[in-house]
This record gives sequence, C-alpha cells and structure tokens, in this order.
Amino acid sequence: MPASTYEGSIDTAALKRPAAADGVTPSAKMCKKSEEVTNGQASSQVSTNGQTSSTPIMSKEEIMDSRRKHIGPNVPVFFPEDPLHIVRGSGQYFYDDKGQRILDCINNVCHVGHCHPHVVERAQKQMAVLNTNSRYLHEEIVTYAKRLTAKLPEPLSVCYFCCTGSEANELAARLARAHTGGQEIIAVDAAYHGHTQLLIDFSSYKHNHPGYTPGRGDHASVVSLPCTYRGKHRDPATAGELYAADVKDAITKIQEKGEQVSAFFCEGLMSCGGQIVLPDGYLKHVYKHVRDAGGVCVADEVQVGFGRVGSHFWAFEMQGVVPDIVTMGKPIGNGHPLAVVVTTPEIAASFAKTTSYFNTLPL
Repeated sequence: MPASTYEGSIDTAALKRPAAADGVTPSAKMCKKSEEVTNGQASSQVSTNGQTSSTPIMSKEEIMDSRRKHIGPNVPVFFPEDPLHIVRGSGQYFYDDKGQRILDCINNVCHVGHCHPHVVERAQKQMAVLNTNSRYLHEEIVTYAKRLTAKLPEPLSVCYFCCTGSEANELAARLARAHTGGQEIIAVDAAYHGHTQLLIDFSSYKHNHPGYTPGRGDHASVVSLPCTYRGKHRDPATAGELYAADVKDAITKIQEKGEQVSAFFCEGLMSCGGQIVLPDGYLKHVYKHVRDAGGVCVADEVQVGFGRVGSHFWAFEMQGVVPDIVTMGKPIGNGHPLAVVVTTPEIAASFAKTTSYFNTLPL
C-alpha cells in the first residue's frame, strides 16, 4: 500500500492486501473514496455492495439547530462559538466541511489513527460474518482472549468482553465486590472512570461538578492526587510512599465504620486528571495497603493502555506492579465499541457465584 494512501503514523507496509487487477488494494480504494469531493463541497460517502453514493453535508448552522432540538443540552461541542464541522478523519488528521486538514491533537479514542485501513477492513469483514452474544461458540472470542492475555502478567488470564470503558469499570467494581464482600471503593482525586452512576460516585472529575448535587457516593472514598508538581508532597524520592499513606488513612476510616474495602481504582498514569505521571513506588505501597485490608487493586487502562505511555504496553507497568483486575476500552477497538475486563481465576470464580454474565461481541 503506498504510504500516501494513509496519512497516519503507522507503518502500513505490514498491512498490505492482495491488489486488484488495476494494481490498487481494496483498502487503498476505500481510503480514496473517502477523500472524494463533489463540486468543491465535501460529501459523506456511503458504500453498499460496492456502490458509492454522495449525500450533501448539512451546513454548520443546520447541524447546530438540529442538535438543539434532538440532542441533550448538556452534550457539549468543542469551541461552541465557532464549532468545528468535521466531515471525516484519516490518520492523525480531521477534515472539515471546507476541506481544511486539521491536526487532531485532542482525540483520545482512536489509537492507530482515524479510519485505519486495516481496522476498517477487518471490521467490515466481521460485520459480514457474525455479530451476536457470548452464549454461542465462536473461535474469535477465545483466539483474541489468548492473544490479549499473553500481553499481561500472570495470573491475569480471564476475560469478560463488553462494549465501553464505562461498562468495563462498572463490571470491575462488581467483580471486586463479589470477591471481597465489601462495598467501599477508593479512587484518586480528579480521576474519571466512566459515566455510569456507580462510577460517577467515585470519579471526582464528575461528581465535583458544581451542577452535580448528589456529590460523592456513600460508598466512595477519594484520596489525594499524587502530583509532585502542585501537590502537597513534591520530593520525588518520598512522594510515592507519602501519597500512598493517604490511601492507608482512607482504609482506616472505612474500617472504623465497620465496612470492608472492595477496591482501589487508579490509572497507571492520570489521564483526565492532568496527564500526571505517578511518583515512583506509589502503586507498590498502595497495592500493599489495599491487599492487607482484603481489597483488590484495579488498573484502569481504558485511556492509557496499549502502548500509549510509550515506554510500556500497559501504564501500570511503569510502577512495577501487577493488578488484580485490568480494564480496557477506547484503544482496544480503535474507538469502536469494544472493551474488556481481565482478572485472575480466583476473582473470576468468586464472580461466578453471583449471577451469569454475557455481552454482545463486536469481534
């Protein structure tokens, strides 16, 4: 595939597919069609059984008017005074309704670029084969589970597939509660773990919003953001252990109420909390405190996993720890609806005593 076909930063040479009679790969044709312009006006392209149709794009004003009528008022757009009208994406770029190419430095969903030909091709093939739930036998789910868990340290080997990062973190909380018998969850200040009610309860990024009156949940504890730049502990040599002491204090307060810790949730690198690298030793000390109290440790890799930190495949590896549960989302499907919870056989056995689990499989 010619490098110019796809403008992402990924080496696409390894993703070549057999060329057609005209010498152009199917993926290259797909990318070329997505770049077509009709009468100087960008158009959306819909391909059905090889037929491509052009649909005129609504104006920015028409879209905003329709959003006001049909989309919830608290679903914001970026730059509301003059919002971007994005008609397509390719690699690291967005393209607006005027055909202007915009470097996408903010999108936290796509992992190998927008509309990567390999991802699109594989998704199209699977959609033409099967889309059902996990109650049936199909080799894709076990094949993928084996490949995924091979990237994780032992004993993380049991997968639960779901569709969103929020769903994965909600499920992780269920696993933790089933295994420990406790309800109490500890999370870090400024963290965001999802938008279900339970996750908002312990995600201060959400429940501290001035308009959100319920506030923090009854079974949630929030500890200091372990930041060595603006935080209360700034010496890199001691900050990890000192910030971890906040978690120990939170555990003591939980126990004084006669409650049981179920889980500690934390990203290996704070994403929405400010792209903060955790101080050395932080998670090692925290995980010991949590496990000593009978709780489990959850690594939220929804936004920071799959090599996004650069030096490691998983962000938690930067801390030299092995979690009890790992959650994955956005990059696992390049932004498409796929998420996974991976845990240990022991925790999976505890969860199996509660109720059955199934989900739709976009694999």
